[in-house]
Amino acid sequence: MTEHWLPEILRSPLAAFIGEACTVTLVDQLNIFEPACLRYALSKGLGLGIVLGGCVVKLPQLFKILKSKSVAGISLSSYVLEVIANIITIAYNFRKGYDFTTYGEALFIGAQNYIITLLILLMTGRASLGLLAGAFLAVFTHALFSSALVNSALLSTLYGLTIPLVVSSRIPQIYTIHKNKYTGQLSAFAVFNYFFGTAARLFTTLVQVDDPLVLVGVVLATVANGVLAAQMLYYWNAPAPKDKYRLDSKKDE
Repeated sequence: MTEHWLPEILRSPLAAFIGEACTVTLVDQLNIFEPACLRYALSKGLGLGIVLGGCVVKLPQLFKILKSKSVAGISLSSYVLEVIANIITIAYNFRKGYDFTTYGEALFIGAQNYIITLLILLMTGRASLGLLAGAFLAVFTHALFSSALVNSALLSTLYGLTIPLVVSSRIPQIYTIHKNKYTGQLSAFAVFNYFFGTAARLFTTLVQVDDPLVLVGVVLATVANGVLAAQMLYYWNAPAPKDKYRLDSKKDE
């Protein structure tokens, strides 16, 4: 029997995180280059990092909107589509029983996306639509988590539809930037974190999730986020057009 040199207070949570077998191999036996366990541990660590990053990835965007009192250059349809995709993603992975570290960021990003959607509606004079959207999303979420209302086959179909949905949620934003030749109030931090996060998620999916549907979705999301990141770099110092979505300008009219 392998002796445990690591104090139990540290070893127990580690074993719960990467599994007893890999803890024995990587920690107890110090066989840190064992391929299977090394890949798994890296995947779990990256997954946890992505989830934690998802807790804050949209905060700079939120603060930028609140500070500038403007939603210029931000596509409402992109955020609406993304919120719907987030909810379906969470329901699908949860009901499939996949590890939370392989999809957990969708929960936190979805919440932040919804708040940004409300801000866009507020700053464009459509605040009442936010209440209707909230009611719809509550009913929609309940249905997705209930196997009595949405069976597994239908949920898989809906998740399959999120693949083009995720890509299409980026297209309006990509088009808006291309049309304006300006990134507006879009947060560079959020864009680049999205890109690197989905790239890392590609690795964790390959290692931990044996689901072609999930893999295809992650690949396409990485490509779409890569296009946005490229636009952010290309239009980094582009001059700002007249901002018709600024609250201050509306008050002065």
